[in-house]
Amino acid sequence: MFGAYYFNYALSPVKPILESALGWTSSDFGVYTSAYAWFNVYFLMLIFSGIILDRLGIKITGLGATVLMVLGTGVNYWAITAPFPAGAHVTLPLVGDIKTEVLLSSIGFAIFGVGSEATGITVSKAIVKWFKGKEMALAMGLQMSIARLGTALALAISLPLALHFTYRAPVAFAFILMLLGVIAFITYIVLDTKLDKSEEHIEVEEEEPFRLRDIVMIISNKAFWYIAILCVLFYGAVFPFLFYATDFIINKYHVSPSLAGLIPSLLPFGTIFLTPFFGGIYDKKGKGATIMIIGAVMLIVVHGFLSIPTLDNWIFAAAMVVILGIAFSLVPSAMWPSVPKIIPEKQLGTAYAVIFFIQNIGLMLIPLLLGVVLNSTNPNVAPNKTIIRKAVEMSYTQALKKENITLDAKALNIAIEKTTSGVVDSIVESASYVPTPQSEINPEKVENSIVSSNLNMLGSPEMGVTQEKVLDKMGSTFKKATFEVVTKEKLNIRYDYQYDILMFTLLGILALLFAFLLKREDFKKGYGLEKPNIES
Repeated sequence: MFGAYYFNYALSPVKPILESALGWTSSDFGVYTSAYAWFNVYFLMLIFSGIILDRLGIKITGLGATVLMVLGTGVNYWAITAPFPAGAHVTLPLVGDIKTEVLLSSIGFAIFGVGSEATGITVSKAIVKWFKGKEMALAMGLQMSIARLGTALALAISLPLALHFTYRAPVAFAFILMLLGVIAFITYIVLDTKLDKSEEHIEVEEEEPFRLRDIVMIISNKAFWYIAILCVLFYGAVFPFLFYATDFIINKYHVSPSLAGLIPSLLPFGTIFLTPFFGGIYDKKGKGATIMIIGAVMLIVVHGFLSIPTLDNWIFAAAMVVILGIAFSLVPSAMWPSVPKIIPEKQLGTAYAVIFFIQNIGLMLIPLLLGVVLNSTNPNVAPNKTIIRKAVEMSYTQALKKENITLDAKALNIAIEKTTSGVVDSIVESASYVPTPQSEINPEKVENSIVSSNLNMLGSPEMGVTQEKVLDKMGSTFKKATFEVVTKEKLNIRYDYQYDILMFTLLGILALLFAFLLKREDFKKGYGLEKPNIES
């Protein structure tokens, strides 16, 4: 789960580089992030995973799921590495034209999503098996903490990895983690087999086998639906936010990419310690439904304040992320241990699968909608970044040709990526101007101005004999000259995320409503959500 949560966010901080290096738009990124849920939703893979789990057990289901995670990560890496023809695209229903590498990356992410979600429900059932009647919420909290270490790592190191090596590096690292994850699950199988053998002499009341009609029993439970809807609303207001958080913080709070990546990582770091803590409280004191209500209120407060344009200090943003981390510790610490209180254990795999299925619908649609809204409210940003990228590439090509220097294509592409992202980041971080209306921008003229300025500033003295020195001088010179032209032309390359953040606020309000409905249902039916988990 550590590896799964890492890969989930591995490309999130790299979004600006994907825009400049591969020409991705915010809509493309929205399609990619939503792809995680494609197969789980459209092909009902999560439902099938739950049924398989209840019928075949933890060991077989978990091993197959972890192998799928490896496969999906590998496909994703291949998709962003393979050289596709410029402009190559396919047409999909509802989505329309989509770049080939975006589609194949999305398919890899979707395969990974099947394995990741199946592993998630398998792990949940495994924890119930080992800890029911004991410290179940604490155990689930510890598992979530370890998983969110992966999220924190992704937000903290993905951008530095991409800048130091290439935008492919975070995915390559994720593939290594997936392989280690398979080894970890095989180790669990050995331990679980020992547990089964040690309990062979214990007489337990035999449960009826799982039947398909049990699904009807699950979905006819009103409290189950309240938890499922609360899950999709709450996770929908946190996970998609993390996908865009680094870019949001760069654009609104004018900070460097390195700092912008660290601020969102405060959220999972807070949950690492607090989720087990709140889970322990729930085990001993109860108050599960009340904990979910408090978490929803905090969610509303955080996104509400983040949406206010005048509150643009990064320290304030960091404080809000910390509070969001506390909220994200409260709700899951009570939500997941509450499911076994309303659903019999023989139906747990399917129950978790249905909840994850509904969650995946939200996690598919919400990022897609966020990308569309961001693109439609900032229609000029992606095209302007493409102008900068093309001009920088032309500058490198002409300068090298003039000096009769031949460079390795891979090294040249990395240099172009770094220069382009460096220009964009510098402008977003430090430049302040009212953008020129896009109707007054002549892309070809701006490209030629950037190229001319770059070559004039570079001059034609001996640039050095090593490839590294050549690229260093070009990179620093082109970055400075391009920055001057872009600021002079006042190109709009800064995203305004206000409408997207307001959408998160609305999700928090709806989450609060369903948390109250869940508490009322618990009062009527006596599920014991407000009671401790540890049996006295």
